[in-house]
Amino acid sequence: MKKLWGGRFTKTAEEWVDEFGASIPFDQELVEEDIEGSLAHVTMLGECGILPAEDVEKIKDGLLRLLEKAKRGELEFSVAYEDIHLNIEKMLIDDIGSVGGKLHTGRSRNDQVATDMHLYLRKRVKEILSLIRGLQRALVSQAEKHVETIMPGYTHLQRAQPISFAHHLLAYVWMLERDYERFSESLKRINRSPLGAGALAGTTFPINRHRTAELLGFEGIYENSLDAVSDRDFIIEFLSNSSMLMMHLSRLAEELILWSSQEFQFVELDDAFATGSSIMPQKKNPDMAELIRGKTGRVYGHLMALLTVMKGLPLAYNKDMQEDKEGMFDTVKTVIGSLKIFTGMIETMNVRVDAMEKATKQDFSNATELADYLAAKGMPFREAHEVVGKLVLHCIEQGVFLADLPLEVYKEASPLFEKDIYDALNPRTAVNRRNSAGGTGFAEVRATLAKVKERLGTL
Repeated sequence: MKKLWGGRFTKTAEEWVDEFGASIPFDQELVEEDIEGSLAHVTMLGECGILPAEDVEKIKDGLLRLLEKAKRGELEFSVAYEDIHLNIEKMLIDDIGSVGGKLHTGRSRNDQVATDMHLYLRKRVKEILSLIRGLQRALVSQAEKHVETIMPGYTHLQRAQPISFAHHLLAYVWMLERDYERFSESLKRINRSPLGAGALAGTTFPINRHRTAELLGFEGIYENSLDAVSDRDFIIEFLSNSSMLMMHLSRLAEELILWSSQEFQFVELDDAFATGSSIMPQKKNPDMAELIRGKTGRVYGHLMALLTVMKGLPLAYNKDMQEDKEGMFDTVKTVIGSLKIFTGMIETMNVRVDAMEKATKQDFSNATELADYLAAKGMPFREAHEVVGKLVLHCIEQGVFLADLPLEVYKEASPLFEKDIYDALNPRTAVNRRNSAGGTGFAEVRATLAKVKERLGTL
């Protein structure tokens, strides 16, 4: 087949070489964006008097027909035409004749592909923002039901202090809020038009780049043509933001995996998000949570891959940059799928309130309450810490917990102890008293819930 750029060449590559260099197997994902960009470009060419009105109308009609076919999945792409741009141009020429070849006036594939990816990411980031909000609302809904559900809080995966389960869930709401802010902020850089920058140096045609930016809904243009075609910061930023988001999802996935185990039994995931074993009939595996935890590494990989591709490239466009797309497409699919799965898991999760509260009474997570008790009565906290540490050691040696010790043992440790110590040791009391800003006290958690709901627009 004759190449659309082949005038200077006297020899054609072998088929397997074409296949290796072609991007159409994956960049056909950009088909709608490519046609949208072309519609704006040809509209501008007509307005600027670069193409006659009859040619513009012919080209636009042809592009609109292709767009409708693309939406119905009826377009057939060929490796012989390498990429989405040349495939669409060939289809257009086949449909309307040689006038279709005028579409490429005043632009290059270099600015065209960059424009396509800006349009693509703008759509997908807006979808991701909506899905983040959906997951936050699911977490808030569960939190509202469990303000006074208490559970062990952990550091080093060792029981530390009892906390409200709602407080734990809200920690992820705030993590996701930072993700939301990062993706929102990135739209300022995504929503910038490279169209009209040409291959690297602009064009001699009297085009209007601001007009194509306006037609495509961009907030402005790249001010430097070299930068416009060689910039992939906006994709790297997207991959970075996605990596951070997936890290947060992976941490929550890990907790759900632990909590749903026989050792914890804090939650049960809905059957729709679990699988069984081919050999062990009793098994219910948290596979969706495990998959999200695993897919996090693949998103990290796409970030590192593109950073590595870009680090040694001179300006402007280089064929290496074709490697920017597959990781971007895969990350979009992974992030969107993970957010949808997670929202469903949280919405349908069964919380075992009794198991959580029981766990808070079978450990030493109330030891800090004793130290605070003594400090409130005037003992330096460091001394109080030592006194309580010795009491914990005594309990371990006796095989009992702090609430089991008789008052006389406390009195021997310090005369400051009174019988109200048992109320202080109650995990529910311990949680409810922690009403410092951002704390786990029930009143503070309710106040935080109100703030979060207002921010999410769910009041």
